[in-house]
Amino acid sequence: MATEPSDAMFSLAGSDPRQELISRGDVDPADLEQIDRLMRAMGALRATERKIAAASQRHMHLKETDMRALHFLITCANTDTHCTPSMLARHLGISTAATTKLLDRLESAEHLSRAAHPTDRRAVTLHVNPETARDARASVGRHHAARFAPAARLSTQERETVIRFLEETAHAMNASLEAASGGATGDIPPRNTA
Repeated sequence: MATEPSDAMFSLAGSDPRQELISRGDVDPADLEQIDRLMRAMGALRATERKIAAASQRHMHLKETDMRALHFLITCANTDTHCTPSMLARHLGISTAATTKLLDRLESAEHLSRAAHPTDRRAVTLHVNPETARDARASVGRHHAARFAPAARLSTQERETVIRFLEETAHAMNASLEAASGGATGDIPPRNTA
């Protein structure tokens, strides 16, 4: 039976057929097949998360960065954190000028409001409007809440294994990104074709 291209995208044979990135001659074929299944499962999860994000953006008529900003502001509100524009800029990894434009856009669309900071007279705090928070919870929040049941069905040991795997994977991928960019996080430098 032929492998579908979408399945092969996350397989070692599909992404590294000549073992230029990962030498795997000493890995048991059954382990390789299980690792491929794991990579396909991670790819399917990422694809589903992208679909959820796109559907929520369409539903709320917002861009990806707008949605990330609102999610951060909702989290701040839920944790009684006074969010300032500079905190939001750091979280999004954008300049203060870009943050100001984003906030102006979200405020004019009545998604958020600005108010005086309760303890710092020089600062302002950002607040998601209740209707926007309800809309976000009903769209993206509802979908993300579906992750709880599969996690709850795992045993304590299984959850620890998954947590360790995800944390180690994120660490390894961040280390690879930093190495490729000369130690600074950001975009991968262009490939040298000379």
